[in-house]
Amino acid sequence: MTKPTLTHIDTKGEAHMVDVSAKAATERVAIAEGFVVMTTETLKLITEGNAKKGDVLGTARIAGIMAAKRTSDLIPLCHPLALSKVTIEITPDERLPGCRVEATVKVTGPTGVEMEALTAVSVSCLTIYDMVKAVERGVHIEGIRLLEKQGGKSGHYKHEA
Repeated sequence: MTKPTLTHIDTKGEAHMVDVSAKAATERVAIAEGFVVMTTETLKLITEGNAKKGDVLGTARIAGIMAAKRTSDLIPLCHPLALSKVTIEITPDERLPGCRVEATVKVTGPTGVEMEALTAVSVSCLTIYDMVKAVERGVHIEGIRLLEKQGGKSGHYKHEA
């Protein structure tokens, strides 16, 4: 059995961008999630639309979409991709209390979109944090992870809950 290797490290141990030119362009989808945890009072400000900076969830949704499209500008060895779909779902959850953020990213191309989905979730969560930090300094982000990926040579992956 072959020992797994890091794809972004060459035979000299140096970082490099993976050559995907010989890979087939296939449909690829990735789903990621993260959580922004806060007090019930802060969550109420968000859900009632009373945050001083405006529409927290709408702004976070747009920020996540923009971030997915700019992932290769942020993560040095990511390929620039022509994304075909980015969806950000933000669900207020009184049990946290806080917001659950889920990003779904889709592309037809030679490489996956896991980093785009994770970047979208991260920036959406950071945007929520930024918009409510003035009323609650204890807001925190947790649980950012890949939930699922489909397509490509490595096939289907689903996080075990």
